[in-house]
Amino acid sequence: MSTQVQNEVLKVLEERHSVKQYQTGHQIPKADLDAILTGATLAPSSWNLQHWKLLVIDDQAQKEKLLPIAYGQKQIVESSVVIAVLGDLEANKNAAAAFGPAVEAGFMPQAVFDTLVGQIEGAYQYPQVARDEAIRNGSLAAMQLMLAAKSLGYDTCPMGGYDAGKFVEAFNVPSRYVPVMLISLGLAATPARSAGRFSLDQVVVSNTF
Repeated sequence: MSTQVQNEVLKVLEERHSVKQYQTGHQIPKADLDAILTGATLAPSSWNLQHWKLLVIDDQAQKEKLLPIAYGQKQIVESSVVIAVLGDLEANKNAAAAFGPAVEAGFMPQAVFDTLVGQIEGAYQYPQVARDEAIRNGSLAAMQLMLAAKSLGYDTCPMGGYDAGKFVEAFNVPSRYVPVMLISLGLAATPARSAGRFSLDQVVVSNTF
């Protein structure tokens, strides 16, 4: 990675702040939204199982339905889009789709594929592992989504304040998926400000405690 590209990435990191007031009525062009969603799907994932499902809520009536579930937070109805990031509790079922093309193309020996599938199925015998991986990998996609949005001039706000049970019921979320977070997305009505961050000497530990 060149220094210039690295600086551009760091600039996006520095400029991304949570925004709760949006320009109402703004519609994100499909090309931009698709680019943002694609950016999210490029996130790393354990075993490349791609443990995320992205529910895009852009219909105003659906956002109004979501509003009380999200405890009346106005960014739900004022932003252009709300994206619900869901984690896949049954991501082990994605193994064939994730690795099949590599096997068919001869890049991955069948024996290696069988070993991987065995490891995955063994891990997914434990519900806590499945849940941890769903949340962890869904969160990686969520962060990448927010950075992709900022790189295209849009603002976001990750939201954990909502009734997950009511959300699942209201939006017919299959039991396979667990809500990770909601993300509002749109154009800021007022400039965001940094909430401040601890210095490195407050958060970084070298080698061992």
